Amino acid sequence: MVGYREGAPHAHGVLDVGDGHRVAWWVSGNPAGTPAVVLHGGPGGRATPGWRRYLDPARYRIVQFDQRNCGASTPSAADDLVDLSANTTAHLLADVERLREHLGIERWLVLGASWGSTLGLAHAQRHPDRVRALVLFSVATTTRREVEWITRDVGRVFPREWEAFRDAVPPGDRDGDLAAAYARLLHDPDPGVRDRAARDWCTWEDVHVSLAPGHRPDPRYADPAFRLAFARLVTHYFAAAGFLADLAPGGDLVAGADRLAGVPGVLVHGRLDVSSPLDTAWRLHRAWPGSELVVVEDAGHGGDAFLAPVTAATDRFAALP
Repeated sequence: MVGYREGAPHAHGVLDVGDGHRVAWWVSGNPAGTPAVVLHGGPGGRATPGWRRYLDPARYRIVQFDQRNCGASTPSAADDLVDLSANTTAHLLADVERLREHLGIERWLVLGASWGSTLGLAHAQRHPDRVRALVLFSVATTTRREVEWITRDVGRVFPREWEAFRDAVPPGDRDGDLAAAYARLLHDPDPGVRDRAARDWCTWEDVHVSLAPGHRPDPRYADPAFRLAFARLVTHYFAAAGFLADLAPGGDLVAGADRLAGVPGVLVHGRLDVSSPLDTAWRLHRAWPGSELVVVEDAGHGGDAFLAPVTAATDRFAALP
């Protein structure tokens, strides 16, 4: 198996980041190694041990954390009356900085995938002096256009499944913003309505990432609490186009890629990724001076096919000053 062993954390804590939020974090690998922060996907995923396979534990000090309202961070987006108003990209970027300062880290490598690549790019564009390098895979920048693609246009590839996804919202919402429509259902007072909406959203999540050979349904969606928290957070962010309007020119991180000049980076993307089509990574690569794009021909939106090219990139950056 390609990839490193998932070593156990040697440090763990919970950081009070304000607004009533407490963010859970873990550190593994070499305490004296090159710092690296892992930004998980979703929004609403979590910091799982599998992420550590991409980083050499002998050479990296590996920092992981659960983003606001998910995983071991509190309050949970699965709580009945959770308030997500203090969960935006700006809040997450502030949390990343608080955690970096709390751990006494000056600069680190940033590793992220899918939504984590969006957050990683936003962090690096805001604080390029804090970033040694970026390694991003299954690249997404969460623009309004990308959200429209995931929630509507990719239905051209999966028409039967998309019609079921669309028809799960009230008729009056079917021609509008589907992420916003689902977000309303996911906060309905009726727990049955919330659960059905979470199931329907997560069923569609499994469909639009399923094109690559060997795809298997995500077992996380069998957990009612996980799928509710995940669906609530994804729709919360998608309905707001990633809350990027005030963070990037025109809400598009590609337009701000010139801020990354001098920051090395590797983008790894699957040719068969119809959830986040390759043109996003291509545009970012063209706009980011000094970046490298690696296309994995038989990969979709994630999976073990990324282990070799991603670990090759992190290995290369391990000795950066």
